[in-house]
Amino acid sequence: MQKFVLITASALGAFSVMIGAFGAHALQEILEAKGRTATFETAVQYQFYHALALLAIGVLMFKINDRLLDYAAISMMIGIAVFCGSLYLLSGSGYRWLGMITPVGGLFFIAGWVLLFFACYKGLD
Repeated sequence: MQKFVLITASALGAFSVMIGAFGAHALQEILEAKGRTATFETAVQYQFYHALALLAIGVLMFKINDRLLDYAAISMMIGIAVFCGSLYLLSGSGYRWLGMITPVGGLFFIAGWVLLFFACYKGLD
């Protein structure tokens, strides 16, 4: 699981930079026309923050042997897919109903952070 988490974190970090650059250049006019530049930027920021969190979880897996870290990583990945994914789709499509899905991803982010907290509390001296 450690290798999977570290590889996924690295890929998501790279994708954050690529998606952000793509949005700033190729999609700029579309995002501005739809009034969704800030929404798109929020998605990129949250993806990058949580890619870094995944990276930290992957590194912690070498120190702490606890399934809570596995669950924290999975929660972060689901959060990125649902939270960021719904915001990316909303930004490009303008379908406002996609905004109703976004908080579910936020709940997965929160769960990931809470699971990380308990894994560290239990596993670090």
